[in-house]
Amino acid sequence: MGTLAYTIISSLDGYMNDIDGDIVWAAPTPEVFTFLNEREAWVHTQLYGRRAYEVMVPWETDAALIESGENEREFAEWWQRTDKIVYSTTLDEVVTGNTRLERTFHPDAVRRLKEESPGDLSVFGPTLAAHAFDAGLVDEVRLYLRPRTLGGGTPALPRTRLRLKLLEERRFQDGTVYLGYAVRP
Repeated sequence: MGTLAYTIISSLDGYMNDIDGDIVWAAPTPEVFTFLNEREAWVHTQLYGRRAYEVMVPWETDAALIESGENEREFAEWWQRTDKIVYSTTLDEVVTGNTRLERTFHPDAVRRLKEESPGDLSVFGPTLAAHAFDAGLVDEVRLYLRPRTLGGGTPALPRTRLRLKLLEERRFQDGTVYLGYAVRP
């Protein structure tokens, strides 16, 4: 059975992007990127909403991004080989390999997917994650806190009540802090 993790890079004041939707500030340093690659290596299937998927597509389609460094190449290879499910009512098609489009998030289908998965699963984006949290499907929260505030934007964590148990923490030289939590029932 696979673990479903919600992985997010957040500003210290709790946003995943700024008020204009920009995420450039969240680009990890090489040290953080290496750690992120190690944590995500066990993920077999990724769950995306439309906006999160569209942000991630360049990891398959932008050669300059993929070739910009060792960490980027490693991340792109991982991203391309994992299975991806995009939940969207507005997207006409998906443009990446190993990707399928679903119109509706069905908790029972995701529960079966977890039970049958040969590896872990990740959910990306707070809107889709809210559905997974509400259905009791998320097992872990993997939070990367960046040392800056944005003053507004999209909240990194869905508005839901969670009881969490700290599993792991790590500090990085750039001031980023990783916090890994188990979600308690």
